[in-house]
Amino acid sequence: MRLATEITLARAVGALSRRTGRGGGTTLPGKLLLRLDDAALSALALRLPEGAIVVSATNGKTTTCALAARVLGEGRTLAHNGAGANLLSGVAATLLAAHRADMALLEVDEAALPEVVRRVAPRVLALGNLFRDQLDRYGELESLAEAWRAAVAGLPASTRLVVNADDPMLGALALDRSGTVTYGVDDPAQARPSLQHAADSKYCIRCGAPYDYAAAYVGHLGDYRCPRCGHARPALTVAARSIALDGLAATAFDLVTPDGSCRVTLPLPGLYNVYNAVAAAALCHALGVPLAAIARGLEGAEPAWGRFERIAVDGKTVVLLLVKNPAGANEAVRTLLAGATPPRLALVALNDAVADGRDVSWIWDVDYEPLLAGLERVVASGGRAAELGLRFRYGGLDDAAIEVIPDLEQALDRALALTPAGGELVILPTYTAMLALRRVIAGRGHVRNFWDAA
Repeated sequence: MRLATEITLARAVGALSRRTGRGGGTTLPGKLLLRLDDAALSALALRLPEGAIVVSATNGKTTTCALAARVLGEGRTLAHNGAGANLLSGVAATLLAAHRADMALLEVDEAALPEVVRRVAPRVLALGNLFRDQLDRYGELESLAEAWRAAVAGLPASTRLVVNADDPMLGALALDRSGTVTYGVDDPAQARPSLQHAADSKYCIRCGAPYDYAAAYVGHLGDYRCPRCGHARPALTVAARSIALDGLAATAFDLVTPDGSCRVTLPLPGLYNVYNAVAAAALCHALGVPLAAIARGLEGAEPAWGRFERIAVDGKTVVLLLVKNPAGANEAVRTLLAGATPPRLALVALNDAVADGRDVSWIWDVDYEPLLAGLERVVASGGRAAELGLRFRYGGLDDAAIEVIPDLEQALDRALALTPAGGELVILPTYTAMLALRRVIAGRGHVRNFWDAA
C-alpha cells in the first residue's frame, strides 16, 4: 500500500512537470520516489516479468540502447530511458513510468553503474568501453575501472555479463566469469596504422608492459596482446567482420554469432556505430533473440537524438555529431573525412558545464588537423569558444577562417547564413552545447524537444 501511494504521488509530479514544459519529467519523479522510499527502486525492478537490462559505457551507450530497443521492443512492452536520464533518479523515473512493462532497458551513467546494479540486480549487464572523460568528476580511468570490477564481482550468479573484449579493461572481466558474452571488431582493414597518441589503455592491466596491437580500431579498442605476460583479447562471441563504411550515409558489416552470420546494413555512420551495433547484437544474443530478429532490428533503427542526427532547417540540413572526449571526437573527424564530400564549414561548440566536464584540455588531444585542412570556415562557440579558436589556430587555420561567437544561438544563425541553400551544416557540440542548440532548433519548430522525442 505504501509503495502504491508513493508511485501515485511521484507519477503525478512527473505529469505536472511535463505539462508545464519544464522537461523535468525524466528525473523529478525518480528523485521524489527515492526520497520517499530508498528501497522503491529494487521493488520496482522486481515487478518486471523479464527483468532489467543495464548498459553502460563512456561512449555509445545511448545509441547502443536505441539499437537494442528496436530489437527488444518487438512483441513486448519495453521501459527505456531513451531521453538519456541515466543517473539513479532517471533510472527510478523510468521504472516508475513502466506501466505493466515486460522488460526494462536502462542506459546507466558510468559513475552511477555500481549503485544501479546493486539495486536493480540486472538480468543482463552490458559494458561497452572506458575512455578518459570528465576527469574532474570521475577521476582517473583506473579508479572508474576498479569500481566496475567490484560491481561485476558482486553480481548475482543469474546475471549474464556482456563485455567489449576489444577494451583491455573490460575484456579481462570475461576471463573471471563463465558464460560471459564477448564482442568486438575483427577486420584489420579498418584498423588505424598505429595506436593514437590520445589512446587511454596502452599498458597491460596485469603487468604494466605496453600492449602490442595487431589492430587498433577506435582509441585503445582493438586486438591487443601483452608481450611480457601474455594477457590478450579474449575470443569474440559476437563480431563484426568485412566492414564497409559509406561516409555519413551508412555502414555495412557481417554480423558473426554462434547462431550463424548475416550481412547487416546499418543506417548510421562510422566505425564507432559498428561497435554500438555489435554491442546491441551481443546483448540481444545473450537474451536468446534469434539472429534474423537482431539483424532486422538493427537495419530498421534510427539515430539516437543528438548523437548523429540530421535536421532540416529552412532548406538546409543540420548534422549533429556529439563529441565529448578525444576518442569520440577523433571518430567523428574520421567519419566526416570518409564522406564523399568532406565539409567545408563546421560549427564546433565547447561548454564546460558539470555534464561536459570542467576540464576541457582534452581538445588538445583531438586530431582536428585532417578536418581543418579542408575547412574554409569554422565557427567556434560555447562557453569555451576562445579556447577552441586558439586550438584551431594552432591546428593550422588562418585567423580569417575562424569566427569565435560564444553565444550558441548567434553562432548557429551565423553558421546557417554561411551554409548555401540545400547545403549541409556539420555541428560538433559537447553535451550541454548539443542540448542548447537542439532546444533552439526545436523552439523554431524544426524538431521536437528531446524529452518529447523519447
